[in-house]
Amino acid sequence: MQAPRDSVTAVPPLGSPRAQVSIILPVHNAECWLDDCLRSVLHQDFEGTMELSVFNDASKDKSMTVIEKWKVKLEDSGILVVIGGHDSPSPRGVGYSKNQAIAQSSGAYLCFLDADDVMMPQRVRLQQEAAAQHPRSIIGCQVRRDPPDSTERYTHWINQLSADQLLTQGVPEDLLFFQEHLRRGGRVVRVERRLLLYRYHPGAASLSVLEGTIWTLRVRFLEERVLPHWAAFTIWNAGKQGRRLYRSLEAANRQKVVAFCDVDERKIKKGFYCYEDAQERPKPRVPILHFRAAQPPFIICVKLDLTGGAFEDNLRSLHLQEGRDFFHFS
Repeated sequence: MQAPRDSVTAVPPLGSPRAQVSIILPVHNAECWLDDCLRSVLHQDFEGTMELSVFNDASKDKSMTVIEKWKVKLEDSGILVVIGGHDSPSPRGVGYSKNQAIAQSSGAYLCFLDADDVMMPQRVRLQQEAAAQHPRSIIGCQVRRDPPDSTERYTHWINQLSADQLLTQGVPEDLLFFQEHLRRGGRVVRVERRLLLYRYHPGAASLSVLEGTIWTLRVRFLEERVLPHWAAFTIWNAGKQGRRLYRSLEAANRQKVVAFCDVDERKIKKGFYCYEDAQERPKPRVPILHFRAAQPPFIICVKLDLTGGAFEDNLRSLHLQEGRDFFHFS
């Protein structure tokens, strides 16, 4: 189970820590990124004690050579370096490597860093300060992308999430950790500064997560955390994504769907959506309404920033309260 890579998290004390903050760094064939990554560790302006905990996940390139070079520089500057790893034929994955790096670390706070990312000099200091002020919280931050125009919409989305949306729209690759944190009563706080540079490239670990896996995890979390509190609801989007969500729900939750709503007159004129693969007889026929004729609460399956602001204007016109009257699933 892996933690969000832009986060700082407090850990329960196990005796006297050797460091205030342990930077958790999983590594797999990251030779070309490590110089920039480790230089950013060296240049942190945090004045407390830091530790770098590296776990090498069966790298076959010269990652360990780079790490050993930087170990000398980091320890000369007062940053303790702990190195673990394995040389099995195959890597065991980012989640496994993070857990191993955590197990060998000693810090009171954990700061997660991927080998292809770069920290701004203020990152550890600002996130550790926020973590101290907000116990039991994952501390995130805003990010930059490299190249700057890669995944532009995703970068805008992650940097603009509201406080409520931080609780419901976790970064996909970190969903298991994120959801378990919330189940245990944890909170999420974001430092409103761009403290981390995310690199986008074909070998990024996040690209290996199957879209279907992400979808299933999000649906199950929706059913666990939101739908038990609603006796009935409307799915906002009568198109492909809305119908997919409807079909993905457990039967008891599908029965709570009283309507789809949309602004597309062509969809509205169809009058209803029939779930042809349903086991029920007769097959469910769910009305399709204009959004102004529909009743909250809504599960919103409209991708943000793709309508030139029209969707956001429509939503604001209804004067709804997020969390009580609607939940974003987009």
